[in-house]
Amino acid sequence: MSEPIYSTTIAGWREWVGLPGIDVPWIKAKLDTGARSSALHAFDVEEFVRTSETDGAAVDWVRFRVRPWQRSVNDVAVVERPVHDRRVVRSSSGHSEERIVVLLDIQLFGRTITAETTLSNRDQMGFRMLIGREALSQGFLVDAGKSFLAGRAPKEVRRRNRAPRAS
Repeated sequence: MSEPIYSTTIAGWREWVGLPGIDVPWIKAKLDTGARSSALHAFDVEEFVRTSETDGAAVDWVRFRVRPWQRSVNDVAVVERPVHDRRVVRSSSGHSEERIVVLLDIQLFGRTITAETTLSNRDQMGFRMLIGREALSQGFLVDAGKSFLAGRAPKEVRRRNRAPRAS
């Protein structure tokens, strides 16, 4: 019996990633091995029930908005996803809260991985997205001394990220 072959990609502690399933081509993310699940800045979160087309059962869904730029209110995406789970998450400050969990595809280093992602208000955080160790365990190691090893977003995108905040 042969040993399985594992491919591991070295990533920096912060990377530009894409969220193709929700039409967010670029968002700057912190890769955080101290966090179990991933988290995305979401606002105007609204839960609703949709009937399953396959068996007619009621399915919990969530509608929310994503603002991909840290310093700009431009390019807001409206997203609808099925609720995957609900879980109590403890923040780095020790505060616990129940959060909705959705499954999101994340593009990093040309690969697409699926991550359990909690929806939270990350306005006061340095990054709109945090990628936790469950997602990173799909073939990534984090070099805490490096940044943007997968490359940078195009200059035009980086400029939009630095746009002044609307008042």
